[in-house]
Amino acid sequence: MRALVFGGPGQRSWTDVPDPRIIDPTDAIIRVDTVTICGTDLHILGGDVPAVQPGRILGHEAVGTVVDVGPGVTTVRPGDRVLASCISACGRCRYCREGSYGQCRGGGGWILGHLVDGVQAQYARLPFADLSTYPLPEGTTDEAAVLLADILPTSYEVGVLNGQVRPGDTVVVVGSGPIGLAGILTARLFSPAHIVAIDKADSRLQAAKHLGADVIVKADDDPLEVVRAITDGLGADVVMEAVGTPASFELCTTLVRPGGRVANIGVHGKPATLHLEDLWIRNVTITTGLVDTYSTPTLLKMVSAGQLDTGQLITHRFPLEDIMQAYDVFSRPADTGALKVALSRE
Repeated sequence: MRALVFGGPGQRSWTDVPDPRIIDPTDAIIRVDTVTICGTDLHILGGDVPAVQPGRILGHEAVGTVVDVGPGVTTVRPGDRVLASCISACGRCRYCREGSYGQCRGGGGWILGHLVDGVQAQYARLPFADLSTYPLPEGTTDEAAVLLADILPTSYEVGVLNGQVRPGDTVVVVGSGPIGLAGILTARLFSPAHIVAIDKADSRLQAAKHLGADVIVKADDDPLEVVRAITDGLGADVVMEAVGTPASFELCTTLVRPGGRVANIGVHGKPATLHLEDLWIRNVTITTGLVDTYSTPTLLKMVSAGQLDTGQLITHRFPLEDIMQAYDVFSRPADTGALKVALSRE
């Protein structure tokens, strides 16, 4: 088969690799039908995730058809269409028993495209298949489902729920890439009074407005003045960091009100300064997190019922064989206007 292989920082190739095989009794093998590229994949290629070794197949977001299962798999069988979650769960360790699957200590967590081969390939092995795949409801399209593999539950759990968004809140989302836009989409479920989107790119700000932000601000303007103007000088109730840079994190801590909440979603590859000299007296709560995907069944029900339109986030479509071109388009959003790209089996 062919797969997208990481060759070290800045190096990737679409090349021939051995077909995956069942290794553990709880494994499943899927034919990959639709896959996408994540900003985390770009962080890997940028050298920000050193645990990823050269030779690793990238990718952790896919929809596929089961072609084989190990003898320990009981909930899916060959022929089933499934969502492959970005998080694998052993189901037995302390963290899995608490629903914190992202912190699994039994061989799971975020392993696909990280510590084991991922899903940007024609076929993929999925460990712990019973707990790490979700059969798709009849009528749910691959494109609608694939965004539930990572960015929707990530933004919802790590941004909206960790940030405790409430009706009437002023919510600021710093970064209007796919993660930030998914945060806007899911924050709307809680009826905030205002959603403020901040980004450098006009195209992404317009996408944020389309998805529900009622205030958009260029990062080079004065976001603090805008936020204070709509909050009687207090600042935002919730600020989500969806970029992953020191500057964006520090901006978030200036925009939050006393007693407010900063929810960090972005993947950080460099140290960020925590200005405790300013924050210690302001009762600010800062949360970080890796997605646990406990919300995936709920989000899947909403998508199936037509209550959550994830397809708006897909701007470009490619055959899987054109994944090198798709990476080029996805990595230059300011030039291409790309949000999420979908790659499908021909």
